[in-house]
Amino acid sequence: MKVLLINHFPLEGSGSGTYTKNIALHLRKRGHEVAVIFPENQSFPMLPGIQMHPVMFSKDKVQRDELPFNFPCFTTHPQSRTTFADLGVGKLTRYLTAFSAALRQALQEFHPDIIHAQHAWCLSWLASLCSLPLVITIHGTELMGCQKWPAFRSFAEEAVAGSAKVLAISADNRDLALEQFPMAADKLLLLPNGYNEDIFYREEVDRETLFDSLGLSYRGEYVILFVGKLAAFKGVDTLLRTARRYERLADREFITLVAGDGEERESLSELHKQLGLRNTFFLGNQKQDELRRLYNAADVFVMPSRREPFGLVALEAMACGLPVVGSNEGGLPEFINSQVGTLVSPEDEEAFCAAILNELTRHHTEPERRDIIAHYASSNFAQAQFVAKLEQVYQRAVRAFSG
Repeated sequence: MKVLLINHFPLEGSGSGTYTKNIALHLRKRGHEVAVIFPENQSFPMLPGIQMHPVMFSKDKVQRDELPFNFPCFTTHPQSRTTFADLGVGKLTRYLTAFSAALRQALQEFHPDIIHAQHAWCLSWLASLCSLPLVITIHGTELMGCQKWPAFRSFAEEAVAGSAKVLAISADNRDLALEQFPMAADKLLLLPNGYNEDIFYREEVDRETLFDSLGLSYRGEYVILFVGKLAAFKGVDTLLRTARRYERLADREFITLVAGDGEERESLSELHKQLGLRNTFFLGNQKQDELRRLYNAADVFVMPSRREPFGLVALEAMACGLPVVGSNEGGLPEFINSQVGTLVSPEDEEAFCAAILNELTRHHTEPERRDIIAHYASSNFAQAQFVAKLEQVYQRAVRAFSG
């Protein structure tokens, strides 16, 4: 099958970007032909055997063949803090025109059998005009976008109406999607994310060497890790307030690492100062290979989201054997149980602190647990299993479109 993938975001730096990249690589591995349309504002690695159709944007100084603005986001992206609300009619027109040209080129050169678009939004609407079977994955941030920017809602509704199948990445995500897009009821399927097992797995990591590479001194602390976008809905402020609680404990040494960036970085840095945190550090964005090292070096992964459509990074952490302390909201309760972690109410600092301390105790009294957690992740959520199910969705979408 020839599959054309489209995303509103680059192939790294966001959950849906990683999702798209992983699908492309695994579909190619399974013998399919794959092409990808995506925005970029910097050089990027080519994916072997995959046709790449980037639409180039400008971060600052405009280069030839670049749009004179950065690519828009629902909140922010490591490579852009422009939002869809910043576009205005003129920039939105240029945005859609550029992607229409990339789509026409891909159709002429690649001749896809099916299009799989990420997010029910502008580019999915463009794809719905192509007279081809269309699958849309709803990732959740576009649902927030429809609420924040009603002017864009018609793009999302028309895209969903013109699709053959719509995928939700969690049951919570599915229920929210049905509230906003009731016309999708007969075509909406639940297909939870998979993680890339070729990148995330158990390995031995020397903490001292890792910390040296990060410019940190390692003193034998318990390591608590967060990975994700520094956005309000991710609840990093709750983690910082929780860190103040456990940093005050005299009998243990803790270090908290925050990997990621976003629009809340400045306010979180200010909160960090106000709380007087001594052993909590912002690492900025990290490549996936570096994230694997961090997951394997840490003792507990924390995901204090106020709303989480799925939580792919939690799966990646679990694939490296890391127990997860997360909030009992969104998609996290659908794959985190007492075997692999603890769920507590969002913003409950006392509960988060108690759960982290309990997981640290279990981590060191049950040394076999990391292997158990990694096995749970690989047995249930490896990307190969996800893509095998996705192939069946594509086949059903082609039949639905033809019929």
